[in-house]
Amino acid sequence: MKKLFITTVFALGSLTVFAQEEQATEAQEPATEAVAQDSFAEIALEEVPEAVSTMIETNYPGATINKAHKNEENHYKIEVSLEDGTSGALILDEEGNAIE
Repeated sequence: MKKLFITTVFALGSLTVFAQEEQATEAQEPATEAVAQDSFAEIALEEVPEAVSTMIETNYPGATINKAHKNEENHYKIEVSLEDGTSGALILDEEGNAIE
C-alpha cells in the first residue's frame, strides 16, 4: 500500500511539473516577435549610421553592405554579402547593437 501511495504521489507530481513548463513556454512566445519585418523601408546606403557601419566592419571583416532598410523605431535591417559568397541580413539599432 505504501508503494502504491508513493507511486501515485510521484505520478501526480511529474504531471504538475509538465503543466508548469507548458505555461512558461506559452508566455515567452509573444516576446520573440520583437521587430515586425514588414515595417522596414529601403534607405540609401549613405543614411546608415556610422555606428552600424563600424559594427559590421568590426564583426564581419570584408563584408559588403548591399541594401539598407529602416523602420520608425530607428532599427536598421542591413543586407550584407561576405567574401566567401554567403549573404544574410542583420537587424541593428542606431548604435550598432543587434536586435534579433
